[in-house]
Amino acid sequence: MTIIYQDQDGRAASSEASGVEIPVRRITFTVNGRKTVAEVEPRLLLSHLIRRGLGLTGTHMGCDTTNCGACTVLVDGRPVKSCTMLAVQADGHEISTVEGLATASELHPLQEGFKEEHGLQCGFCTPGMMMAAKALLDANPDPTEEDVRWALSGNLCRCTGYQNIVKSVLWAAAKLRAESGS
Repeated sequence: MTIIYQDQDGRAASSEASGVEIPVRRITFTVNGRKTVAEVEPRLLLSHLIRRGLGLTGTHMGCDTTNCGACTVLVDGRPVKSCTMLAVQADGHEISTVEGLATASELHPLQEGFKEEHGLQCGFCTPGMMMAAKALLDANPDPTEEDVRWALSGNLCRCTGYQNIVKSVLWAAAKLRAESGS
């Protein structure tokens, strides 16, 4: 897959006001298992490349300051707030977004857990919460409630009060352990 994406507004790689050519850099990375090549401005944020360049709108933009965590994605399995990571920094790395959790026919246990345990209301924070939770469950398949709360502490929810979000992650952990026979 090849995409060309220059700036946050989708403009061509030049500055109309100054007439100065803005350089682009070719980056290669994997997103949700698909190798991707993109030409981006060095100043482009990863969140904008994901949403506007790749059309993966599950990664939400909330604050642009790393406070809310709605833009959390996994970079090489680690949770990263994509609103403060430059797209060029993704070169050579594996990016996972919420769209990569489910298969064509089945929800990921985290998605099921949020449904079963009513872990969402408006849903704006949910993709970031799920990606932070996935990183936790990949590292610790049997977390305590305290572990879950700590892992999600960088993600804000303005609706739920967090209790059902924590229950959702613990539900998913139990399902994943049952599926693996642990």
